Amino acid sequence: MFDKLRIKLIILFLTIAFLTTTAFGCKGSVSKEEAVKVQPITLNYWRVWDSGDAFDDIIAAYRVLHPNITIRYRKLRYDEYERELLDAFAEGRGPDIFSIHAGWSRRYQNKIKPLPEKITMAYPIIKGTIKKEETIELVTKDSLSLEQVRDNFVPAVYDPAVIGDQIYGLPLSVDTMVLFYNRDLLNNAGITEVPRYWNDDFLQDVKKLTKKNEQGDITQAGVSLGSSTNIERYSDILSLLIMQNGAEMLDSQGRVSFQKNVNKSSSDYAPGMEALRFYTDFANPIKEVYTWNADMPNSLQSFIDGSSAFFFGYAYHIDEIKARAPRLNFGISNMLQIQDSKNSVNFANFWLETVSAQSAHTDEAWDFIQFAIDAANVKSYLDKTNNPTALKSLINEQLEKRDIKVFADQLLTAKIWYIGKDYNAAEVIIGDMIDQALFSDSKQLPRIMQNAAGKIQQTISD
Repeated sequence: MFDKLRIKLIILFLTIAFLTTTAFGCKGSVSKEEAVKVQPITLNYWRVWDSGDAFDDIIAAYRVLHPNITIRYRKLRYDEYERELLDAFAEGRGPDIFSIHAGWSRRYQNKIKPLPEKITMAYPIIKGTIKKEETIELVTKDSLSLEQVRDNFVPAVYDPAVIGDQIYGLPLSVDTMVLFYNRDLLNNAGITEVPRYWNDDFLQDVKKLTKKNEQGDITQAGVSLGSSTNIERYSDILSLLIMQNGAEMLDSQGRVSFQKNVNKSSSDYAPGMEALRFYTDFANPIKEVYTWNADMPNSLQSFIDGSSAFFFGYAYHIDEIKARAPRLNFGISNMLQIQDSKNSVNFANFWLETVSAQSAHTDEAWDFIQFAIDAANVKSYLDKTNNPTALKSLINEQLEKRDIKVFADQLLTAKIWYIGKDYNAAEVIIGDMIDQALFSDSKQLPRIMQNAAGKIQQTISD
């Protein structure tokens, strides 16, 4: 007992002594709790997509308040990220802070420390007038509440971020799907206006823009639609079509149904089936709008090569297109909607910043996340990355920015539907559904969609 007490006293003494020569440099007396709170710590932060310089300003501002905390940022490739993350957690060397896609929150739930209701942090304080002295003040603040998440962030954020009555992640930004178009190809086809709706104008434009050689092979696609594996975010596009067509893909009881009709009065109307048929028609050789097939290159590559006129993508695609095709004359327009529909429906794609349950510094990690996503601080990140905001309060400001206004304009109507435990598996199931529907008789569509819904249900209910 005596040895343990002596060890604790020695640690406390060394900590206090350390403070006189480290970042805080406090000359006043400190309590045991204050001493613990100002010990130097390092928070390891893992993400994909953004380089470390996107966070330089945020980290620098945070260290002014908490000079004892070092943020060590690591960017990983998307194709290695989950494997590296899971291996690190299994070996007990995982990061303190990490990003997860919004569709992964239930899958990673047991690896996350939810946001605590209150967090106590130490701040350096200068006291005195004639003889100034730096000391430490412990400040306990309320964390973001469920109501603030619902009120402050765009609507798509709440369901992935909140599980039960706890917050499991918070976003820096929220992307929305838009229509990319090749200006030169549209001009050559005599198309003077970018289509706004999926209906006649878009279908006629696709037919005008599609070119075939003497053997019937497609040499220029009007749009990359209809298949699965060679189309970027195929599951997002089809899911959006289904929702725009009036289906509630996941109801309040967590039941998956592509056919639950929330808009139409007729009980015979099958919104999911109609959307699937519309989608696959573009890769069906017997249809007038046939313009794409599974043997063609990746949809993004095809757009970059100038061999397809329309491409559906996100803000994160812009830099890649510009880097790989700097002379491509392309534009961006709002996502297509269904004509005469009362409400616009768009699709959201975003990541959540969260804290590992294994971290020894969960309060500090969550404090940094809340600091980073605050409107006053996150603007530097948004400006550097050109990402759309996740906060309602910054939307109007982004509507004034040419490169981002189209994405920001859709934030309040953007949705994300999958709230389950295996988002990646759900995407594969949707891809299989597309492939089966493409080569099946239309009478088989109800069975194909029902089977797919049942398989996705397992990823939610298990």
